[in-house]
Amino acid sequence: MTGIRVGQGFDVHRFTSPEEHRPLLLMGCEIPHDRGLVGHSDADVMLHALMDALLGAAGLGDIGQHFPDTDPAFKGADSAQLLQRVMGDLAERGWQVVNADVCLIGERPKIGPHRQRMRDRVAPILGVPSESLNVKATTTEKLGFTGRGEGLAAQAVVLIQRG
Repeated sequence: MTGIRVGQGFDVHRFTSPEEHRPLLLMGCEIPHDRGLVGHSDADVMLHALMDALLGAAGLGDIGQHFPDTDPAFKGADSAQLLQRVMGDLAERGWQVVNADVCLIGERPKIGPHRQRMRDRVAPILGVPSESLNVKATTTEKLGFTGRGEGLAAQAVVLIQRG
């Protein structure tokens, strides 16, 4: 078995309706915004993509297998806590994170003012210095569901190695 692996993850969540009051959580941080995201858990689209990338790299399936939306135990679950469980699964198998790159896809909110707080929140869970966790965003130039402001998408790429 090889001692180094790459994984990629992708996730999408739609925004709540304007009258719903749900916080927007990205990378485990509450971000000021007029709407949150709809999901069975806390709908943290960036952490969901990151977890899928980690699980994929380790050959452990996806977050739907580990935390199914049909299980009431995960209703409103804190995705940062789910990420800790994923990291425990990787550690049990001898894997550690080398680096991760997570990209938010949407017109808004802008994450620049929150980027370092996001890195500082998630890097310790991954067991890496914040410099080994890149957080970025891009728009779709007003095209598609993200361009129309209907929701957000995220993708992540990770490199893991045997400890």
